[in-house]
Amino acid sequence: MGNDNKIYRAQTIGNIEPIEYMIPYPSVQAIIEGQIIKYHNETVFEEYGLSNIEFYYTIQKISYWLNEQGIVPKDRVIITDDSILNSILLLYGLWNIGAVGVFLEQKNACKNKNLNTKTLNYEGDLIKRIQRYTPKFIPKYKALLNEDAIAIVSSDKTVFISHYALLINASGLQKLLNLRSKQRFYCDLNPGTSFWVVICAILPVYSLAVFTSFNPSVVITYENIDINKGYRLREDWEKLDDYKLNDLAVCKENSAIFAINKKPIHLTDYKIIDDELWLKGHSLMNGYLEKDKMVFKDDYLIIKNNKF
Repeated sequence: MGNDNKIYRAQTIGNIEPIEYMIPYPSVQAIIEGQIIKYHNETVFEEYGLSNIEFYYTIQKISYWLNEQGIVPKDRVIITDDSILNSILLLYGLWNIGAVGVFLEQKNACKNKNLNTKTLNYEGDLIKRIQRYTPKFIPKYKALLNEDAIAIVSSDKTVFISHYALLINASGLQKLLNLRSKQRFYCDLNPGTSFWVVICAILPVYSLAVFTSFNPSVVITYENIDINKGYRLREDWEKLDDYKLNDLAVCKENSAIFAINKKPIHLTDYKIIDDELWLKGHSLMNGYLEKDKMVFKDDYLIIKNNKF
């Protein structure tokens, strides 16, 4: 059995095959049109002073600029900007033209990897740079749900994650947190991981919650935090028995979250056997670049260690 078929079987949970669970958007790109335009006068990313419609127009302009940079659909483009806002805009701009965002967990992680990536060369204020472009960009290609949305590159493995997996994980996280429209929440992650993509880039837009560090009702962080104030991210799944009620278990092979305390996120199943994490479900990755490193048993993807 080929790896693609094994991944598909691992992404299937119960009688529900991947992409069969109904979500309201055909891709991450479609969130922008479905949410932002509809609620154009509201604000999702409060700290950056952009209303929803201004956020949308900026993404449209970024898309034109990316085209001028030679970026075309299905290109894999490295995002290394230290600015959170720029990283969000670049990511949505890439999705808007049907391209794939690539994040490096370590500098020069792409060395000797046959990823065929492209890089962006610019200096100064990105938003000022794109002001001359029209906000009426019309995409020539829209990615399908099962196509890659991002690639996360570490020193020895590269994880490909689909639009569907990211959306399902964000949807499940919204349910776990009971996150409502206009509710204020914050996460202090920096760009560079799939966790940041799901929690900081997609979840605010998907849920229409207000992403802000000013007086949030929910905070998501790696630091210890009181259960009444938010949730703590943890990658040490081998210590899951010690997790508190507000501890979120994260693993990039499952897009971001796979459990809160010991309860799996919606449409995810897992088990821990000895020193192995067994994963299956709709948030599961599309695969590794290094296909020889994928291990399966009983339709589960098996991960030896979540620290690469």
